Amino acid sequence: MSCAPLPAPRRRTPPGRFREEWKNRALGGESAAPMPFAVFFAPGGIAFHEGNLQTKSAGCVRLPHQEAVAFFDYLQVGDKVQMHSDVPATA
Repeated sequence: MSCAPLPAPRRRTPPGRFREEWKNRALGGESAAPMPFAVFFAPGGIAFHEGNLQTKSAGCVRLPHQEAVAFFDYLQVGDKVQMHSDVPATA
C-alpha cells in the first residue's frame, strides 16, 4: 500500500475524523513513492509520512524527517486524528 504509484496526480487530504489504521517504518519501492515512517489513517492509502514538501501530494500529509519520526513514534493504531483545512475546496 502506498500513497499512489508515481507519477501521481495532486489530491487533497480528505477532511474528517479518522483512526490510525496501521504503520510502516520503511514503505515504498520501485513502483511506489517512498513513504518512510508512514502512519495510515484514511481510505485509499492516505498517511502521515516523511516526504519532499516541494512536490505534489497524492493526498498524504508529508512531513520533514524529525516530525515524521515523532508522529510515527507517538501515534498508535486506533488513535483518533482529525484533518481540517482553512483552504476552501475548489470545484
